[in-house]
Amino acid sequence: MRKPKVIRIIFALSLGCFVMVIVYFNSNLKPARRTAEWPEVRRSPLQALYDSDQVESAVQALHQSRRELLEEGCRSYTRKRRVLIPEDLKHIIVDDQHGLLYCYVPKVACTNWKRVLMVLTGMAGSQRDPLAIPANEAHVSGNLRTLSEYTTSQINQRLRSYLKFLFVREPFERLVSAYRNKFTRSYNTAFHKRYGTKIEFVYYLVDPATQREEPFNEHWERVHSLCHPCLIHYDVVGKYETLEQDSRYVLQLAGVEQEVSFPTSSKSTRTTGDMAAQFFQNISPFYQKKLYNLYRMDFLLFNYSIPEYLKFT
Repeated sequence: MRKPKVIRIIFALSLGCFVMVIVYFNSNLKPARRTAEWPEVRRSPLQALYDSDQVESAVQALHQSRRELLEEGCRSYTRKRRVLIPEDLKHIIVDDQHGLLYCYVPKVACTNWKRVLMVLTGMAGSQRDPLAIPANEAHVSGNLRTLSEYTTSQINQRLRSYLKFLFVREPFERLVSAYRNKFTRSYNTAFHKRYGTKIEFVYYLVDPATQREEPFNEHWERVHSLCHPCLIHYDVVGKYETLEQDSRYVLQLAGVEQEVSFPTSSKSTRTTGDMAAQFFQNISPFYQKKLYNLYRMDFLLFNYSIPEYLKFT
């Protein structure tokens, strides 16, 4: 008489276990509802960089070549590595929302890149047009966070997992662009009073005592001293000469090319190689060579040739 009861108990337990298994599998097969605490997972720009189906192979190949040339230059021309300090990171802007680190270089479209990052980080409010942001507002300290503001562990985590990029320019075109902007514009009289005429400016730059007294102004500081490309592995090295293409590439990697566009340049006053040649025309070969030696690392690391207009070669 007890046997049927035992069988019923075993049957009930088996049925209960079966139901629990069904419920378990159903709960795991159903897509979970996304919440604010569990945002939708999106691929990072760094992951997109190495995903070959996201961008044209020719563009990828170009940027891979630039990375390799930079790494080779660092191996060839730097004697020893050192540890990064917070001072090294003051020019690296952080976009935590999209996983981007941008080292800004004055006179290499940095105003427009800061505008774009203000849009992406929400610092521009509902404004989606970068050019609607006044240039002076783009340079206000505090609008965008820099990597130097984070803790050591936060810095290391971002350097490992964020897409790191910078934009460079032919060194002497950048230098002449800075000179024209700071010394030939009526609104920059303070620069003219401090640094004087063109020739005096050249003397100031090449004088060894200058950098012992104070660091160079960021507008003519060397890129390798601003962004430390031999200490930080940059994933994208954009160039001013291919600005629009390279900017589009970065925004594509970040997955935001539909949200914001990099402003196209319509300036007819931008500094060219011919303008740089004219600047150097009345500078003696002796000082031309000193200027080249001062900016030599930027020429070598970023694969720029010695300008043909220089007379010391």
